[in-house]
Amino acid sequence: MARFSRIQVFNEMERTGFVPLFYNADVELGKKVLKACYDGGARILEFTNRGDYAHEVFNELNKYAQLELPEMILGVGSVTDAGAASLYMQIGANFVVTPVLREDIALVCNRKKVLWSPGCASLSEIARAEELGCELVKLFPGGTYGPGFVKAIKGPCPWTNIMPTGGVSPTEENLKGWFDAGVTCVGMGSNLVSKDVLANKDFTGLTKTVKNALELIQQIRSS
Repeated sequence: MARFSRIQVFNEMERTGFVPLFYNADVELGKKVLKACYDGGARILEFTNRGDYAHEVFNELNKYAQLELPEMILGVGSVTDAGAASLYMQIGANFVVTPVLREDIALVCNRKKVLWSPGCASLSEIARAEELGCELVKLFPGGTYGPGFVKAIKGPCPWTNIMPTGGVSPTEENLKGWFDAGVTCVGMGSNLVSKDVLANKDFTGLTKTVKNALELIQQIRSS
């Protein structure tokens, strides 16, 4: 079961404003990515459910995090049905992120008090997600809608917490656009854990990028 409560997970997302996303079938490579992000200051990471036997990889990474990276909150993304959500929660997922709004996933996550963040692309979907108990909605694909969409939503619904995923990069211009619009946090995948990072095993560089991104977010928020 989850080691961290849904309140702890949301608080950490809100505190850092930053959720790295990652998938690879190689467990040992995954451990190095986790360690690099952790060393850079990240305390939360979304492992995306993309490949065959992805749950087996997640299981090993979650056990590794529990032993070696005790403050790391590991969750799962790209979940599309309640069965997959239940499977990942059974092996310790601390949160569940989905590309779509599905009420069956809401029910199984709420039953175990695990944070779930559904992909939403309209105010009606966001409102329904919040009625189902969602603390944080995922704007997906974020790059298609952009910061202007977030700003428009926050006008009539200032209580809504939004995490754009897709179209987010670790640059000052990009991050400033999102946070100035009012996002709670951002999800960052291939623009952070890139193919080049993995091919070159540049984990030192990844640590530096994570550290810089976290510092940028804090600077933007404080200004």
